Amino acid sequence: MPPPVLLTAESLSKAFGSRPLFENLTFTLFEGDHAGLVGPNGSGKSTLLKILAGVDEPDSGSRALRKGVRVGYVPQDPVFAPGRTIEEVLLDALRGDPALDDYERTARVAQALGKAKFTDRTQKTDIFSGGWRKRLAIARELVREPDVLLLDEPTNHLDVEAILWLEALLRSEPEAFIVVSHDRYFLDNICKRMLELNHAYPDGLFQSEGSYSDFLEKRDELLRNEAAYQETLANLVRREVEWLRRGPKARTTKAKARIQSAGRLMEELDESRERTAAQSAAKIDFTASERKTKRLWSAKGLRRGELFRDLDILLTPGTRLGILGPNGSGKTTLLRTIVGELAPDAGTIEKAEQLRVVYFEQNRQSLDPSLTLKRALAPEGDSVVYRDRSIHVAGWAKRFLFRSEQLETSVSRLSGGEKARIVLARLMLQPADLLVLDEPTNDLDIPTLDVLEESLLEFPGALVLVTHDRYLLDRVSTRILALDGRGNAGYFADYSQWESARLARSDRASRPVTEPIGTAPRDRKRLSYLEQREWDAMEETLMAAEEALENAKKRAEDPAVASDAAALQQRFAELAQAQAEVDRLYARWAELESKLL
Repeated sequence: MPPPVLLTAESLSKAFGSRPLFENLTFTLFEGDHAGLVGPNGSGKSTLLKILAGVDEPDSGSRALRKGVRVGYVPQDPVFAPGRTIEEVLLDALRGDPALDDYERTARVAQALGKAKFTDRTQKTDIFSGGWRKRLAIARELVREPDVLLLDEPTNHLDVEAILWLEALLRSEPEAFIVVSHDRYFLDNICKRMLELNHAYPDGLFQSEGSYSDFLEKRDELLRNEAAYQETLANLVRREVEWLRRGPKARTTKAKARIQSAGRLMEELDESRERTAAQSAAKIDFTASERKTKRLWSAKGLRRGELFRDLDILLTPGTRLGILGPNGSGKTTLLRTIVGELAPDAGTIEKAEQLRVVYFEQNRQSLDPSLTLKRALAPEGDSVVYRDRSIHVAGWAKRFLFRSEQLETSVSRLSGGEKARIVLARLMLQPADLLVLDEPTNDLDIPTLDVLEESLLEFPGALVLVTHDRYLLDRVSTRILALDGRGNAGYFADYSQWESARLARSDRASRPVTEPIGTAPRDRKRLSYLEQREWDAMEETLMAAEEALENAKKRAEDPAVASDAAALQQRFAELAQAQAEVDRLYARWAELESKLL
């Protein structure tokens, strides 16, 4: 027997102007569904999520919720009223629920603060980085206790450790969710069902039960079958065309049905090929300078404020250095030091003569939003020079999946993924000894990420890469440098080794700190003996308290005592006591955690 239905989408269609995003989409979300939604940039993922959330309306079709189902929605770029504190944002989220009294609101806020790991509820949201704004947006929806949570690119701006926190959170709540993400490890770790929006499929939607890895295997099988189908259909069309070309015999009355059939076959083949063409990805290929120098860039004893110190780095052709660290740990500062935008406070730097560096900046400041796409891609005229060959701007744009009718579109009107592709297109025109990329994956779809990976793997120069995309980091990097923002840094062979080190340190703090290899850890705050015992047992204690809370809820909702006022009052008192205990434990957890940070 299938689980109960929470949400149904029936024949949804949406277009912008004359261009349809999707047509006649139909699917159902059940209790317990942990679904990932993927698709190329421009396929309508964010728009579909807004329709499911009730923020936007479809052009046709309907979205239906089971009675009483609550939907939460976390947009790509959350907005908060200016001057509000964390606590006020969460309380504001509950003001529209008349069923809650002040005590229940306060309790829910305390619980959400603990889950989101906010230690200071009085902090103003105005000063938050993108990562903490995203974390607060998730907490703002969780405090409402939704049955269905819709998340649009929740890992954007989160550092790796925050992504691991989000993974753990989504495994336990809410009851069901749909998440739009391009983070392949994230999808593989949390999803039990995958949906792909893509015109490559006859219905525009491919659904697959299982993890993201399972989805890749099933999609590959489907597309292989589609290719075989195309070949069969092409053979049929070829035979029919040959028959039609035989002359007058093909124009007899008896042959009219066959002519019509041939026409339908050709239309079907065109549609199939058009769907396959929709699978195309951007063509990214960085230009190397082909320099033979063995030592491109090196530093000894590098220090910058309190972010990092005594740091040694050597970059040679073929080095692909991935940099990890929480937000604020100095990753971008280190990149700007490498490219020469910032001078270190201490240490020496040596670089090869006339070193050519190409730098992808995280915030894409080099893009003038007032320019048209055409001028952003080709500032000097109607063509670009790539590897000594002139290419018309329309052809260059097509290489990065832009349509010719977009050339006069203002950069300000393009999506984040489209802006990222413009920056990559411009960087490809510059021969480089050293590529320095700061979060190049933000807003890129998975097909483009695949192409970017292959280009980076084939690049013969040196690469320094900051990204929260663990799949890209793991696949591309030959070495990992981890920063902690307190001055410490350490080298690891790969992401897996860093992850093992993080897990080994998890009993010392909830946010692991990477120590330099071969050095002693810095002094940090200590818990007392009794506090340490309390900390070590906190997870188990919380699980027991939440189980007791769940039992208390069931007892309070027992129909057998609905008419017994005294018993009902006693059970609601027990429920309030159990809730208060859970809230107290989360607050205590945050208090102990703050002593370890």
